[in-house]
Amino acid sequence: MQVLTIATPGGLENILNNEVDPPTPGAGEVLVRWKATSLNYHDYLVAAGGIPVADGRVPMSDGAGVIEALGDGVSEWEVGDKVMSLFFPDWLDGDASAANTAAVTGDSVDGFAREFSCEKAVSLTSIPKSYTFAEAATLPCAALTAWRGLVVEGNLKAGDTVLIQGSGGMSVFGLQIAKAAGAYVYATTSSDKKAERLQALGADHVINYKEDEKWGKTIAKLSGGVDHILDVGGPSTLEHSVEAVGFGGKISLIGVLGGRKGEFVLPKMFFKHASMNGIAVGSRAMQQDLVRAIDVAEFKPVIDRSFALTELADAFRHQESGAHFGKIVLEY
Repeated sequence: MQVLTIATPGGLENILNNEVDPPTPGAGEVLVRWKATSLNYHDYLVAAGGIPVADGRVPMSDGAGVIEALGDGVSEWEVGDKVMSLFFPDWLDGDASAANTAAVTGDSVDGFAREFSCEKAVSLTSIPKSYTFAEAATLPCAALTAWRGLVVEGNLKAGDTVLIQGSGGMSVFGLQIAKAAGAYVYATTSSDKKAERLQALGADHVINYKEDEKWGKTIAKLSGGVDHILDVGGPSTLEHSVEAVGFGGKISLIGVLGGRKGEFVLPKMFFKHASMNGIAVGSRAMQQDLVRAIDVAEFKPVIDRSFALTELADAFRHQESGAHFGKIVLEY
């Protein structure tokens, strides 16, 4: 089988293509034939050397595929079942802890840039009924993060206001989840063309942040203060998010696209009685709830472009360009 690995110290030129024999599942495990994965910023940091990993690490935290064989004691799955991975393979239910989030696929443990792997039977979920493998592979990181921020932690309800930032995979999923729940969605982008696409997906008001340097204040005036914000930029967006959030509103800190350190004015959070919460994907139970919601709401991910497994470096270069809208996938 084909498997891609990262050679120390990382870098797109250090993504290696290897041929190895497929493994055999042990007790409590299943053998999965992976069909697709999708790119996340976390995966890019791993591949580019921004997150140090063990030499020979298999990258990519998302995977969708089909079960080829069962190990002893597995009763939850059958051969032929279509499944997808977990970002945290040990976080099954309940609250996050240091123990159940220590294993991170494609980071501290091997990921899914490979054709086969043996996984614990409990570390998989079904995929939505109408989804292809490529579509399902977009969900475990980006969609689940948006779901947790808005629904699990935010208790999103009809009539709420939501702010998404940009047109990457998580932001687009946030838009789709918010609209499915009956929310009013504000969005930001740097491109008029992308603004049109966001509106076509249901965004109610889109602001070009390159044309409006005080876009957080603008959204606050338009909305009276937003109920839910999915902040992906960190230092480049957090000050604007604090301006835009409403009284009692919630800011979910999700990304570091603008860097790892930022500043904002603390009293504005105090006097708005707003809350700020770090969000790192979610549990198996949350992912199962997301799948059930998709089966009802029937929204589909926006896939920007598909690459072959051996084109992973080219896919990351496309991600680097910032030209993509939605998710980039590999199919194999």
